Amino acid sequence: MSVPRLVIAAPSSRSGKTTVATGLMAAFAARGLAVSPHKVGPDYIDPGYHALATGRVGRNLDAYLCGPELVGPLFLHGARGCDIAVVEGVMGMYDGAAGEGELASTAHVAKLLRAPVVLVVDAASQSRSVAALVHGFVSFDPEVRVGGVILNKVASDRHEALLREALEQVGVPVLGVLRRAPQVDTPSRHLGLVPVAERRGEAVEAVAAMAAQVSAGCDLEALAGLARSAGALSCAAWDAAEVVSSPTHHATRSAEGSTPRVAVAGGSAFTFSYAEHAELLAAAGAEVVPFDPLRDEDLPEGTSGLVIGGGFPEVYAAELSANEPLRKAVAVLAESGAPVAAECAGLLYLCRELDGLPMCGVLDAGARMTERLTLGYRDAVAVGDSVLAAAGTRLRGHEFHRTAVEPGSGADPAWGFRTPPRRVEGFVHRGVHASYLHTHWAAEPGVARRFVERCRTS
Repeated sequence: MSVPRLVIAAPSSRSGKTTVATGLMAAFAARGLAVSPHKVGPDYIDPGYHALATGRVGRNLDAYLCGPELVGPLFLHGARGCDIAVVEGVMGMYDGAAGEGELASTAHVAKLLRAPVVLVVDAASQSRSVAALVHGFVSFDPEVRVGGVILNKVASDRHEALLREALEQVGVPVLGVLRRAPQVDTPSRHLGLVPVAERRGEAVEAVAAMAAQVSAGCDLEALAGLARSAGALSCAAWDAAEVVSSPTHHATRSAEGSTPRVAVAGGSAFTFSYAEHAELLAAAGAEVVPFDPLRDEDLPEGTSGLVIGGGFPEVYAAELSANEPLRKAVAVLAESGAPVAAECAGLLYLCRELDGLPMCGVLDAGARMTERLTLGYRDAVAVGDSVLAAAGTRLRGHEFHRTAVEPGSGADPAWGFRTPPRRVEGFVHRGVHASYLHTHWAAEPGVARRFVERCRTS
């Protein structure tokens, strides 16, 4: 299966990858193309902007969380029925998991996808030096095919002429030139860009501005032609129903004959989730029902399991605390022993309090904002049995927060980290599994299957 595709990379963060990738997605979509949006790495926020640009779910491609072998299949799953795919990179092109070489870098994913790379260069403070920079990135790994450059933050026609002249020596075509344009900037805070769900009107305007800038400054025909030069992939598309099926699963479902309702938290406070999680839950036989803890005063009727992903509960702590009926409903569900899976923001929501404001009180722990950023990939092992995993199950995850929970783990921790900082973390209590660790269930579909089976029997 071959889907035309491009990987948008850069020498470093803040070079303009998101502007170019999102603008390019929207520009192609405006031409009537079905565009598949993807993001390298564990980032949850950029895919929200990608979804606005394309009208399709933004999906992540993370070779650390899911393993290199799943990058191609997950890409093809997301790109089903699409005319072209745009993959936004992460950090600098060759930056990957710390101490793991190229693993999970943009360059690594580009090679796994056999996709040409477009290098976005912040040219604001250079002229001829741009040639040395681009030459270095082109020659560093001969297996990475850099098919063109887009120059960002170019000051003037004269500046553009100097940059183009310098790049003629490198032999890499200039596929676009973007002037400085503050109107396409998106606001940031302590964990990156502000999610779309919190500023939808402004986000729509920002995406439209990105599309206009990319359409005016880039050679869309040349970029589409480069995308069509991507090599064919020999793997099959990932399929949730296929990977989650097992003889045990079918037997349990037949015996029980039930379709458990799994409530999944969403809304502005809980925007961090991978689309594949809901797909796996549904494939395992659950009815997935979204709800908004900021607005809904009760869980969906008939809820037998609860999933609370990541997000920014610290920003909405007052509103979450004020919704006392829902907090009590969550506590009652957890007390009943029903399966509850909470990651990061979900962990904070289940605590007694967050920054002094009452939360659900499911866990005997308090949470607060801190100045310290905790960030990095983790290699984890399940310390004991839980609704998500049997003891000894290994999963790779990612931590990303500026909060702290005291104590950091319960009598029965969720995970033990095999990578520094080595420690136990999280809480397993009755049917609750709560942890800071973000995981991608496509790496271990048995997580979804086990959770749904527990929903049937709890």
